[in-house]
Amino acid sequence: MSTIKWGILATGGIAATFTEDLKLLPDAEVVAVGSRSIASAQAFADRHGIPRAHGTWADLAADPEVDIVYVATPHSAHYDAVTTCLNAGKAVLCEKPFTLDRARAAELVDLARERGLFLMEAMWMRCNPAIRRLVELVREGVLGPVNTVHADFGISVEVGPDHRLRDPALGGGALMDLGVYPVSFAHMLLGAPERVQSWARLTPEGVDENTGMLFGYEDGAVAMLSCGITTHSPVTASVSGPLGRIELPHLFFRPEAFTLYRTDGEPETFQVPFDGNGMNHEAVEAMRCLREGLLESPLVPWQATLEVMGLLDEIRAQAGVRFPGE
Repeated sequence: MSTIKWGILATGGIAATFTEDLKLLPDAEVVAVGSRSIASAQAFADRHGIPRAHGTWADLAADPEVDIVYVATPHSAHYDAVTTCLNAGKAVLCEKPFTLDRARAAELVDLARERGLFLMEAMWMRCNPAIRRLVELVREGVLGPVNTVHADFGISVEVGPDHRLRDPALGGGALMDLGVYPVSFAHMLLGAPERVQSWARLTPEGVDENTGMLFGYEDGAVAMLSCGITTHSPVTASVSGPLGRIELPHLFFRPEAFTLYRTDGEPETFQVPFDGNGMNHEAVEAMRCLREGLLESPLVPWQATLEVMGLLDEIRAQAGVRFPGE
């Protein structure tokens, strides 16, 4: 597989960003795009120089030239889109959050395992070079045992009740769209917690608009996390231990640098710049796995995706957020 050929499922902003980042990779080629509308697919294809446009997801999944499909629909449609692709024999990189709940995520993992196909959640943060370096340092013991993780992701937006951020039918709310980053960050460093406590203010539609989360671990570590769609927060993160702390700047989920503050030394800033928007790193990882015949990525393993989805389920339950059909 000297060149891996991609199909893009959906035509929104994230799909466009990912497609542009794929152009940075000499061993990747976007050969097709699919949408529920042939007009939308063709317009996207024309805009990004993609040779083929399909008017249904099934047609994209059946395209014999496509090696792997990137699913970029709203998360309420992830389950159906990924199922369509896996049943057609295609490997999949699916945007976060993986599905609306852990049960459906587990079904997709089981289907990928049954079909012998690669499947990965597009949690690009875990593939970011600076984040990978941070994890290495933590595992090497530069902080000692991790005691505390902080992370927030809040934006202040004014959108109507039909917008995906406020529509329960589209998996709306701050948690699913933004909170998945702080939750994944804490999970990446501390694993699944023993206890979860959360609070949220809900919109009139019944989704969370301002949410706080506290994770407790058996060894005494804690993670303090927040997300919101009515709050202009710093969008930063930190991880601390007895020997020091590491601070990540604004947009902590796609950093190009971070700073290590040692208790017995001078601060040290690690610069890890990258080209593009940063979504190319998850594509590189997915292609590496395809070439090596892996079904899952060690950077974004299935178990991590399932555990994070389980945490999102618990937080929503405590906050009183219910999606249609639950």
